[in-house]
Amino acid sequence: MKKLAISIIMLGTFAFQCKAPEPVTVGDCIDKNKIKPDAACYMIYNPVCGCDNKTYSNDCVAINSGVTKWTEGECEGEN
Repeated sequence: MKKLAISIIMLGTFAFQCKAPEPVTVGDCIDKNKIKPDAACYMIYNPVCGCDNKTYSNDCVAINSGVTKWTEGECEGEN
């Protein structure tokens, strides 16, 4: 019984200490925790315009660059 009580107390202590990591964002556009420079993406050109006004070759590239929001197509005014 004593071991059970100690286990419950320890479990409760750890449960309250563990929190999910807060997203590291740049103005709600880039989540630095989601940047994966070594990720493999498909090689299909289907451009998306990221919330940072940068054109990415496809949504996979945008996601692995940490972009949180985008629209279909190239960004306007970008060369």
